[in-house]
Amino acid sequence: MPELVDSRQTIVVAGSSGLIGTALVRALRADGHTVRTLVRGPATTASQTSWDPAGGHLPSDALDGADAVVNLAGAGVADHRWTESYRTTILDSRVSTTSLLAQALSVIEHPAPVLVQASAIGIYGERGDEVLTETSARGDGFLADVVEQWEAATTVASEAGVRVALARSGIVMSPTGGALAKQLPLVRLGLGGRLGSGKQFWSWITLEDEVRALRHLIAAPVSGPVNLTAPEPARNAAIMAALGAAFHRPTILPVPAFALKIALGDFSSEILGSQRVVPAALMQSGFRFSHPTFDAAASWLRPRS
Repeated sequence: MPELVDSRQTIVVAGSSGLIGTALVRALRADGHTVRTLVRGPATTASQTSWDPAGGHLPSDALDGADAVVNLAGAGVADHRWTESYRTTILDSRVSTTSLLAQALSVIEHPAPVLVQASAIGIYGERGDEVLTETSARGDGFLADVVEQWEAATTVASEAGVRVALARSGIVMSPTGGALAKQLPLVRLGLGGRLGSGKQFWSWITLEDEVRALRHLIAAPVSGPVNLTAPEPARNAAIMAALGAAFHRPTILPVPAFALKIALGDFSSEILGSQRVVPAALMQSGFRFSHPTFDAAASWLRPRS
């Protein structure tokens, strides 16, 4: 598997304060890489650069000397109910940041050779039991529309000769946050259970493998869409059962679909919908997962005492 071997590489990361960005920056710095982060507020350290994507402002030297740019910026899709206003926020926070970085890379004299751009499997929409790879057609729905525009914003960079890897992340699992932030406390109390019918496929990836995959995309000669999901998507009921087994707790209290719709509004469709995504391009490029099955992931998700 390709690795970042030059300890003097300089990597610019946008969206460094979220779950994935924080873990990625920590891992890169632990291995001796220089990481410069783009922040929306005032810069408080020498490694930070303040930018304003909504206002179209990026300092002219922000990307100078970078060996790679990783863009993870975007408002969380599960942070608020999907009002019309928040739908606009979800879209604009992705497209504005991506457009600004791609445009900057297209005009500077010596651009970073690679842009690793966050994306999402939401582009495939609700697809039942259909096996989905990077060559599958886009689906329908709000997130499919968002991802299509998000990815298209990188075109100016790729046309300028920058290698663009579109990291279509699945459901990121972490012991401390991410998709299971609300479920794990219930599982620990023996109050977990399937969501809706439990028959829907969840295409998941552990935070550890997500970070490893992003680093792999910096180093590997891969471009275009790349699914960042474990090779074995699992039905929601099986995922909850595996978590129960790992925590030695029963998972027999299902959450009805109607309750999720009341509590979460339109976002409930993302929890109840089925996406059976496999990481064909990632594995073909030589990547190997630390947690290829959810049984392995469930053990990792249980904090060590």
